[in-house]
Amino acid sequence: MLEDTRRLVEVLRVQPKGDDVFIGESEDLGFPRVFGGQVLGQSLMAASLTVPDRLPHSMHAYFLRPGDKRQPIEYRVERVRDGGSFTVRRVHALQSGGEILTCMVSFQVAEEGFSHQSDMPTTEGPEGLRSEKDWVEMMLPFAPDEMRPALLAPRPIEIRPVRPNNPMQPEKKPPFTQAWFRAEGSLPDDPVLHRCLLAYASDFTFLGTSMQPHGVSFLSRGMQVASLDHAIWFHRPFRMDEWLLYDKDSPSASEGRGLNRGNFYTQAGELVASTTQEALIRRRKKSS
Repeated sequence: MLEDTRRLVEVLRVQPKGDDVFIGESEDLGFPRVFGGQVLGQSLMAASLTVPDRLPHSMHAYFLRPGDKRQPIEYRVERVRDGGSFTVRRVHALQSGGEILTCMVSFQVAEEGFSHQSDMPTTEGPEGLRSEKDWVEMMLPFAPDEMRPALLAPRPIEIRPVRPNNPMQPEKKPPFTQAWFRAEGSLPDDPVLHRCLLAYASDFTFLGTSMQPHGVSFLSRGMQVASLDHAIWFHRPFRMDEWLLYDKDSPSASEGRGLNRGNFYTQAGELVASTTQEALIRRRKKSS
């Protein structure tokens, strides 16, 4: 396991503090606030630690306040239901007495059933595509000083965009994006960890899909951008140390919000997870 990946795994493995209470530290990705994907991954891990015999199949979360990356996050887990087939947990993520995220996680016993899926879209494979790190190196000489910490931060998840859009000079494009994702280095055979890593990674490059038709990005001057909610459904087994295609679209943007949808496919074409997210995407009002 590479060092950056090892550090991310350590961050996601929240530590018990008491009965159904866990503590998570934050990694610094150069953003002014805690990365939302980190809170998703840690919340999923905290809930999973109270359900040792079942895997999570869905997660629905609301981002309530920005997180402070300099402070630990406390995760309080409520045991909502322990049923014959399904188990439900509610997680509250807190800092300084305030809640920064709340979510529900549902777990299911392993069982056989009907199976169908949407076909994987035709696209380029990851081989030969430039990684996000390559694009960052090309942008770095032109980036303002305040952006450099985020651009230079470690990225344990390798991302290879299929048709990249320069966030410093965004062009108007249809609301469709694709990128290949993979954790750098091999990972343990722990299906919970792989699902927590996918939850973490699913917040990368997501909300930007709804901004593409408008020729803006999270780096555009005057833009106020934030994730509002996030949902994940896990369909089939997968590994985060193998390439997954994140295929995304945005069916709507209105009233300062953009809706984004995504599907994760293996290289063999299996649909393994689906996501949705609504994001705040609005121009700041000019002070009079």
